[in-house]
Amino acid sequence: MHGFHDVFIQILLLLAISVTVIAIAKLLKEPDSVALVLVGLVLGLTQLPFIEEAESYITQSEVFQATVISLFLPILLGDATLKLPFHHLFSQKKTVMGLAFLGTFISSLTIGAASYFLLDLPLAVAFTFAALMSATDPISVLSIFKSLGVKQKMSTIMEGESLFNDGIAVVLFKIASIYLLTYIEMGWAGLGSGVFMFLKFAVGGALIGLILGYVFSQVIRVYDDYPLEVAFSALLFFGSYFIAEHFHTSGVIAVVVGGFVFGDYGAKIGMSEETKTNLNTFWDSVTLLANALIFLMVGLEIRNIDLAGNWGYIVGAIAIVLVGRTIAVYIGTGWVKELSSKERILINWGGLRGSLSIALALSLPMDFDGREQVLLLTFSVVLFSLIVQGLTLKPVIKKLGLA
Repeated sequence: MHGFHDVFIQILLLLAISVTVIAIAKLLKEPDSVALVLVGLVLGLTQLPFIEEAESYITQSEVFQATVISLFLPILLGDATLKLPFHHLFSQKKTVMGLAFLGTFISSLTIGAASYFLLDLPLAVAFTFAALMSATDPISVLSIFKSLGVKQKMSTIMEGESLFNDGIAVVLFKIASIYLLTYIEMGWAGLGSGVFMFLKFAVGGALIGLILGYVFSQVIRVYDDYPLEVAFSALLFFGSYFIAEHFHTSGVIAVVVGGFVFGDYGAKIGMSEETKTNLNTFWDSVTLLANALIFLMVGLEIRNIDLAGNWGYIVGAIAIVLVGRTIAVYIGTGWVKELSSKERILINWGGLRGSLSIALALSLPMDFDGREQVLLLTFSVVLFSLIVQGLTLKPVIKKLGLA
């Protein structure tokens, strides 16, 4: 019991630091996720005993993986689906689909091939890293868009792309880290198995999300009781994630589809305005806390990464990811007439990597060959992405005249 008490105090301490940093960042009108990562870095590099204890407990991979992937992921994805009205998403469907589907595959192939040939990484390691780098994280981007008054269209594109490409990237990550070498040995039959595995993950997850989203939408028609409806939404997000994972399909895709059905169809047929307001307020607060911990932990993780002597690797990886993103954006949206060249530049530079990439990298089994390489490169790119791209996004938006 004593041990649990200590852990609780440590988590509370990190939460207190996180919320304080967010409060200061909001006063300074700076993106709080970037501020949290920077503070985490500073704390990670200092030898404060109470921080060390909390950090060593929380960023041990099993705990980090269990909390971030199983607890935070359904919260963050579920909240995002409620915030993004389906008709907004539908109005930008060409761009979102081009980026999320075509763009994610192009990005994975480009980064994977370049890491294999240029960084000399083993094949499975190169494509595992590539899958991690294909997931974008719009949290800090959206807060910057909001503070500058960037058009709704851009926020919808960034958020819509992230929701779908997170699901695809997680499926590609599982295939690359677990099955890739087996499939290569099988030749053409292996390619067929890989495609079948991908479709099983994606379609299975979508079906589970669709069914549960519909069921919960019908359930809330019976009640006009917002605390109960908030509880149902939590049950939907966690239920769809864990049920999909149990059946070896994509929990991420299940949450996204279930959340969209519940937030759009369910809201139309079974939610009063009071319920909608309270539902959003509740998930806003929970998401704030989840993000606060995740981004602080990303910064703290610097203790476990050996940067010295790897700078050539790191610079190479960052360059490959930036080029991969550019190719993915321009090919993925090349056929979309509604996008201006300035908007494409912003989508390209705003494709930040964040908490999902780190969480997935840490979830690699300890006996995965190349785990340390994947962690080093993923951590370095995420850090560059959040700090350099995150802090230059405001000037870029102003320069392009999109605010």
